[in-house]
Amino acid sequence: MPIRDAALLQIAQRRRLLVKICRECGARNAPTAEKCRKCRSYNLRWKRREIKR
Repeated sequence: MPIRDAALLQIAQRRRLLVKICRECGARNAPTAEKCRKCRSYNLRWKRREIKR
Protein backbone atom coordinates (compact mmCIF):
# COMPACT_ATOMS: atom_id res chain seq x y z
CA MET A 1 0.00 0.00 0.00
CA PRO A 2 1.76 3.18 -1.15
CA ILE A 3 1.98 6.22 1.10
CA ARG A 4 0.11 9.13 -0.44
CA ASP A 5 0.61 11.80 2.23
CA ALA A 6 3.74 13.82 1.39
CA ALA A 7 4.73 14.43 5.02
CA LEU A 8 4.47 10.75 5.92
CA LEU A 9 6.42 9.79 2.80
CA GLN A 10 9.25 12.14 3.77
CA ILE A 11 9.38 10.68 7.29
CA ALA A 12 9.44 7.13 5.92
CA GLN A 13 12.24 7.94 3.45
CA ARG A 14 14.37 9.49 6.17
CA ARG A 15 13.85 6.46 8.39
CA ARG A 16 14.84 4.03 5.63
CA LEU A 17 17.53 5.95 3.77
CA LEU A 18 19.41 8.17 6.20
CA VAL A 19 21.58 5.56 7.93
CA LYS A 20 25.25 4.72 8.02
CA ILE A 21 26.47 1.28 6.99
CA CYS A 22 29.56 -0.39 8.43
CA ARG A 23 32.05 -1.37 5.72
CA GLU A 24 33.33 -4.30 7.78
CA CYS A 25 30.23 -6.08 9.13
CA GLY A 26 27.39 -4.44 7.18
CA ALA A 27 25.40 -3.32 10.23
CA ARG A 28 22.98 -0.39 9.99
CA ASN A 29 23.87 2.47 12.32
CA ALA A 30 22.30 5.76 13.34
CA PRO A 31 23.06 8.85 11.23
CA THR A 32 24.95 10.33 14.18
CA ALA A 33 27.14 7.25 14.70
CA GLU A 34 30.90 7.69 14.81
CA LYS A 35 31.65 3.98 15.11
CA CYS A 36 29.76 0.75 14.46
CA ARG A 37 27.39 -0.43 17.17
CA LYS A 38 28.17 -4.08 16.38
CA CYS A 39 31.91 -4.39 15.68
CA ARG A 40 33.10 -0.96 16.97
CA SER A 41 34.83 -0.15 13.67
CA TYR A 42 35.22 3.48 12.60
CA ASN A 43 34.91 2.50 8.93
CA LEU A 44 31.36 3.79 8.20
CA ARG A 45 29.72 5.06 5.03
CA TRP A 46 26.37 6.66 4.23
CA LYS A 47 23.81 4.35 2.67
CA ARG A 48 23.56 4.94 -1.07
CA ARG A 49 20.20 6.39 -1.87
CA GLU A 50 18.14 7.79 -4.66
CA ILE A 51 14.79 9.36 -3.81
CA LYS A 52 12.22 8.74 -6.52
CA ARG A 53 9.32 11.12 -6.94
